Amino acid sequence: MTAVRYNQPFILGITLVSALGGLLFGYDWVVIGGAKPFYERFFEITHSPSLQGWAMSSALIGCLLGAVVSGWLADRFGRKPLLTTAAALFTLSALGTGAVDSYTPFILFRVLGGLGIGMASAISPMYIAETAPAAFRGRLVSVNQLTIVIGILAAQITNYLIADTVAPGAGDTDIQLSWNGQWGWRWMFWAEAFPALIFLGLSFLIPESPRFLLKKGHQAKAATLLGRIGGRDYAQTEVRNILSSLKKQSDKTERPQSTLLSKKIRPVLILGIVLAVFQQWCGINVVFNYAEEIFVAAGYTVSDMLFNIIITGTINLVFTLVAMRMVDSLGRKKLMLLGAGGLTLIYFLLGGSYLLGLQGIVILVLVLLGIATYAMTLAPVTWVILSEIFPNRIRGAAMAVATTALWGASFLLTFTFPFLNRLLQAGGTFWLYAFICLLGFLFLRKKLPETKGKTLEEIEKHIHQ
Repeated sequence: MTAVRYNQPFILGITLVSALGGLLFGYDWVVIGGAKPFYERFFEITHSPSLQGWAMSSALIGCLLGAVVSGWLADRFGRKPLLTTAAALFTLSALGTGAVDSYTPFILFRVLGGLGIGMASAISPMYIAETAPAAFRGRLVSVNQLTIVIGILAAQITNYLIADTVAPGAGDTDIQLSWNGQWGWRWMFWAEAFPALIFLGLSFLIPESPRFLLKKGHQAKAATLLGRIGGRDYAQTEVRNILSSLKKQSDKTERPQSTLLSKKIRPVLILGIVLAVFQQWCGINVVFNYAEEIFVAAGYTVSDMLFNIIITGTINLVFTLVAMRMVDSLGRKKLMLLGAGGLTLIYFLLGGSYLLGLQGIVILVLVLLGIATYAMTLAPVTWVILSEIFPNRIRGAAMAVATTALWGASFLLTFTFPFLNRLLQAGGTFWLYAFICLLGFLFLRKKLPETKGKTLEEIEKHIHQ
C-alpha cells in the first residue's frame, strides 16, 4: 500500500488559523490581571470587594454560556461559523472593554469576551481534530494548547511593557490620575484587537470540517477537501469510513441531546466530564494564581515581575512543546498517567514543605516542577482526548457538555481555595490536591483508552462497540 503524502503546509495553515482561538483565549483570560490595579481605581471600586471580584470573574459567566451553546450551534451550523463568531466576539470585547468609561459596560464587554473563550475552547480543538490525519492529530490538537500558552505569555509581557512604574507608596489618587490609570489599562485590552482582527479575517478563508460536510450531505466538497489534505486515495478511504460511521448513527431516531443520555453514550460522556473536571481540580491553577507569593517566599521581590514572567512563561511554553513531541509517540494515556502521578508526588512534597516551614529554593523548585508536569501532560492532552473520543454525530454537543464541566470546575476551584486555605492551611490544601490527583491516576489507569494513531472512526468503533 502506497504511503500517504500529506499536504503539510495546508494542514498546518488551517490548524494555525483555528488555534488563533486558543491564543486569544489565553490572552483574554490573563490580560485583566495586569490591568486590575488601574481600572479598579478608574472605576473607584477599590473599597468594594464584591465589585472587584465581579470584574475579575464576570468573563467566566460568558465562558459557561459560550461552552453551553457552542455544541448545539456547531452541530447545526458548522465549526467554521463558530470560529468566525468567536473571533468577532474577541474583537468586540477587546475594543469595547478599553473604550468604556463606566463599570457596567466594562462588565458587559468582559462577558462578551468570555463568550468568545467558551466557544473557542470547545470549537478550536474539535475543528483541528476533525481535519487532522490520525498519524499526527495529537500534535496538531496540541498546537491549540501551545497558542493558549503563547497568549498567556503575550498578555503578561504586554501588561509589563505598557504599565508605567508606580512609585512604592503611591496613593490611589496618584495611580488613578497617572497615564496608566487613564489610558494604560485601556491599551492592555486594545492590544488584543490586533490578533483578533487577524483571526476574524483568516477564519473566512479556512474550509469547513470534512466530517461536518459529510454529516450534512456535502460529499463532493468533503472529498475535495480530504483530497487536498492527503490525496485521492486518502480521501476515498476517509469518506468511506466517515459515511459508514454516520450511517450507523443515523439508524437511530434520537436527537443528539437524547443520544447523549443513552446507555451506550453515557460512559464516554462521563469519561469526558471527569477528564475536563480533573484538568482543573488537579489544582495547578492555584499554583499559577499564587506564583507571585511563592516567588517572594523564594527570596525574590514582588516588583520583579519580569522574572516571574520569564520563569513561569518559559517553563509553560517549553514543556508544552515537549508534550507536542511526545503525544503521538508515547501516547495519550501514558502522558495523562505521568501527569496525575507526578502531581500527586509534587503536591505531597509541597504540603510537607509548608508544614515543616521550608522556604526558598525548595518551594520554588517544586512549584516549577508542578508547572512543567502540568504543561507536558494534563494541560494539552486533555484537550486532545476530548476532541477524539466522542462520536461524529454528537461531537459538538458532547464537547460542549465537557467544556461546560471544565469551566464550572474552574469556577469551583477558584471559589473554594480561600476557604480551603483558611481551613486546612497551605500544607493541608496541597495534600488535598495530592489526594485528588491520586484518585485521578487510579481512574485514568482503569477507564482511559489509548487513542494514538487511530482515526476518529476507529476510536468511535473501539469505544462504543
